[in-house]
Amino acid sequence: MADEPLVLGIETSCDETGVGIVRGTTLLADAVASSVDEHARFGGVVPEVASRAHLEAMVPTIDRALKEAGVTARDLDGIAVTAGPGLAGALLVGVSAAKAYAYALGKPLYGVNHLASHICVDQLEHGALPEPTMALLVSGGHSSLLLSSDITSDVRPMGATIDDAAGEAFDKIARVLNLGFPGGPVIDRYAKEGDPNAIAFPRGLTGPRDPVYDFSFSGLKTAVARWIEAKRAAGEEVPVRDVAASFQEAVVDVLTRKAVRACKDEGVDHLMIGGGVAANSRLRVLAQERCEAAGIRLRVPRPKLCTDNGAMVAALGAEMVARNRAASSWDLSADSSLPVTEPHVPGDHDHVHEVSKENLYS
Repeated sequence: MADEPLVLGIETSCDETGVGIVRGTTLLADAVASSVDEHARFGGVVPEVASRAHLEAMVPTIDRALKEAGVTARDLDGIAVTAGPGLAGALLVGVSAAKAYAYALGKPLYGVNHLASHICVDQLEHGALPEPTMALLVSGGHSSLLLSSDITSDVRPMGATIDDAAGEAFDKIARVLNLGFPGGPVIDRYAKEGDPNAIAFPRGLTGPRDPVYDFSFSGLKTAVARWIEAKRAAGEEVPVRDVAASFQEAVVDVLTRKAVRACKDEGVDHLMIGGGVAANSRLRVLAQERCEAAGIRLRVPRPKLCTDNGAMVAALGAEMVARNRAASSWDLSADSSLPVTEPHVPGDHDHVHEVSKENLYS
């Protein structure tokens, strides 16, 4: 193995078939096959549709990533795969594929955590993560505040969403406004032309007796939906752009306020923001403003690395190899509720030595 490990990562936790190749902290390839258009007509992700799409896209996407990186499968030092959390059927496709490639190549297998991968991907853009790092992860399924002193072994949850995640709320409000799916990008686009102060939507869990770091967007979602319904019932036109801007402001206000407070309370001078909603333009601007005011350095990967991708899985896999973490066993299984406190799923021993070193892959 070279000084910097060459690792292929596979991500299939939801509707993106992502394959990334990383050498150390350098991104060589980031191939993605999305099935979002197939889900759009249902207004949300359909697990069975996602699983079938992963099956069809897996081998072509891996081949495309290898070609883009200019390496062969034989060159790899390891295979990393999202073992959870995520949709069970979708995860199974990725884990099965990773096992097949790792076994055929005689390479170590690393089952890693989806959320920890979202943190680790920032290394591909801004260099090694500070230790400790406070991370705000915001996506369709998760809104979490996490404190990590070692991304390969120590990730501590500070707060999480107790009902709808931020991404879910974006999707649902976009559906109420008849803007389509996914909701995040379209809400962001309409909000740029609206007034964020036009409507005073509620800020969930910000009262003096509420959990300091937890999030709740269910009440906000309901308030926005009822406001829209009331306008329509009265025969009035719904100011879509103002609704989008005011709703978006309510979400990012709470996210950034709690994240900055967590940094201050824990004495951490770095904040990393990841997950699909981290691509939101207003979230990036407000986070930068509040971090600068608090003397906190903000790290946010470019939008393409914020959404689900194989590069983030490869990044965490490469870190596992570099730090000599134990490889996963062949009985690695998908865990739809894998806790973030488990950045990876190690085996009891190094399974690589049980595999023929001859290359079975052609």
